[in-house]
Amino acid sequence: MSVKNIQKIGSLTGISIVVANMVGTGAFTSLGFQLEALSNTNTILSLWILGGVVALCGAFSYAEIGTDIKKSGGEYTFLSQIYHPVIGYLSGWISLTVGFAAPIALATMAFTEYLPIKTGYPKLIGICLVVLITLVHSRSLNISSVFQNISTFLKVFFILVFIAIGVILPADDTATAINYDKSYLLEIGSAAFAINLIYVSYSYSGWNAAAYITEEFRNPRKSLPRALIGGTLIVTVIYTLLQYTMLKHAAFSDLAGKLNVGSICVEQMLGSFPAKIFSGIISLFLVSGISAMVWIGARVTSSIAKDHSLWHIFKSKEGAVPVKALYLQCGISIFLILTGSFSQVMMYCGMLLNISTLMVVLGVVLRRYRNKRNNIPVTDNFKSPLFPCMQILFIIVSLWMIVFVVGNDFKASMVGVTNLVLGLITYFISRKKDKRAKV
Repeated sequence: MSVKNIQKIGSLTGISIVVANMVGTGAFTSLGFQLEALSNTNTILSLWILGGVVALCGAFSYAEIGTDIKKSGGEYTFLSQIYHPVIGYLSGWISLTVGFAAPIALATMAFTEYLPIKTGYPKLIGICLVVLITLVHSRSLNISSVFQNISTFLKVFFILVFIAIGVILPADDTATAINYDKSYLLEIGSAAFAINLIYVSYSYSGWNAAAYITEEFRNPRKSLPRALIGGTLIVTVIYTLLQYTMLKHAAFSDLAGKLNVGSICVEQMLGSFPAKIFSGIISLFLVSGISAMVWIGARVTSSIAKDHSLWHIFKSKEGAVPVKALYLQCGISIFLILTGSFSQVMMYCGMLLNISTLMVVLGVVLRRYRNKRNNIPVTDNFKSPLFPCMQILFIIVSLWMIVFVVGNDFKASMVGVTNLVLGLITYFISRKKDKRAKV
């Protein structure tokens, strides 16, 4: 296939990928976990607004670094160039092992929970879904693009319908989680707020999705910022309205600790039969998110495979679909579906992803000052506004969340450290193999 004939995507598909990655499991599940420790409505909404602002700060930063480096691979590519190949490799290792496979597993768990027809074999259904979507994306970029655009449009449309119904219908005073009794300032400064920001951060985690496929855009300089920033803005508004709607139409006791908060809310608003229909619709929403993550994640593995001989088997030709990388990701996702609980996988995944994105945003600051010190001329690439305010906010919030996870969930922290150590071992094995190949 010649370079001229390689299929490319535009800004619309890029926004679709970002929205599909972001609007998934967390939007309809994490509220229940938040209500186990927090109760003030303003605190809950502040969580989601702060999560959106932080994600937007990250999106601006990634738009700058992505239009400068202009290569696919996300954190793996960025950190390899900003710091050192070993740092990039470890971030790629995180993406390979949990960055996409874990969210795919989480979305699949939520899919089976929301599925209105219960078969008694939820894990088997989840595995079949992951395999089916993997096969769809192993065909061609055109099929992936069409499938993604249609599924994302339907997802956003039905969420907006749900929000509109919730805004119009009056709340039942005897069955609403709207509550302002507890001190807002006390909850904002609590450890519970920081821990729950991890859940919200996970819900926003797809804001950087387009940066993984930079080379698949027709015009990365324009399309990448539009996809990252536009997609993040859309989702921030949707998320905040969605959480308020669910708080308005379901009792606190019904939502706290529950996974399927969306269907509980619809049952309260419209009755049991519409709730079953809506549960089915939400499960279809999650298919869009799973699809986007399956598409993007395999591209990271393929990028690693080009540079490290240990992973050469997963390498794909330029413009070709990384089929073997898709199958590897599918296998890891299935393993996590079979072995992990929802909250365990979410906390473990959220901490590692925060570390990777934090390093990239810090790298934007370092790269700017390094270029200025070395008198490297300013290009016409995208530049993050209000520099370095957005980057500083992102770094502070990310460090805050990581510190609280380490202090409050030692097990998740140790699992994360173990994962990084294993990644470091594979890096040195790969380097040794590369040196032997050159001899």
